[in-house]
Amino acid sequence: MTGIELKFRDLAKQGKKAFIAYITAGHPTWRKTLRLIPVLERAGVDILELGVPFSDPMADGPVIQKSSDCALKNGVTLSKILAGVKEIRKTSQIPILLFSYFNPVHKLGVKRFAEEAKASGADGALMTDLPPEAAAEYKSVMERAGLNTIFLAAPTTPPARLKTIAQLSSGFIYYISRTGVTGASSTLVQSLPEQVAAVKKHTHLPIAVGFGVSRPSHVKSIAQYADGIVVGSAIVGEIERTGGDPKAVEKFVRTL
Repeated sequence: MTGIELKFRDLAKQGKKAFIAYITAGHPTWRKTLRLIPVLERAGVDILELGVPFSDPMADGPVIQKSSDCALKNGVTLSKILAGVKEIRKTSQIPILLFSYFNPVHKLGVKRFAEEAKASGADGALMTDLPPEAAAEYKSVMERAGLNTIFLAAPTTPPARLKTIAQLSSGFIYYISRTGVTGASSTLVQSLPEQVAAVKKHTHLPIAVGFGVSRPSHVKSIAQYADGIVVGSAIVGEIERTGGDPKAVEKFVRTL
């Protein structure tokens, strides 16, 4: 089992849900990213989504777009991130999900990416813009390497496609709470519990909900019906506001 699978299993035994945090690798600097990871773990993060910066992050709102641009200007690449995960593993075993657009992986080569991700100590990957219908080879290579493949499902996903997503996914399914891009929101969609229940009809995998989740009340609400809660833009925004100050970021994450 991967670290992601073990974490969900152990939390379920305790009657708890997974708190998943997204940060962009290299924002505001590469060194601060490495410093923040143990801080996030100490603050209660169960699984870390480590974002690979990309020049055209079309699924992301302005906060993560800005962080991605910053990381690219800092010279952060997929290869540098994979080497960094290996460094992280010297002091932490927090499950790490590489969160990327497919282009950097395609450029590196899917087979090489899977081999290096496994060797680094990563637990899986999510390709934001890789359609499940085009993911058979990627899934096969990742599965052989012993890595989880997380796919996205959305409110607009029809049942037949949900079935495909469920078949290709391992670790968990990431459910997008709304249509549109990432970004903090003041409210959650009222029908979210019913939407998550509809996804659960197609899979026994844990369901984690993200996009727009930014407040303690959101986390508390989603924990009633989902298996995991993903917070991204709110944390990235706090890192931006504080320049990645560890104490400030830890304090903010603890409130969630």
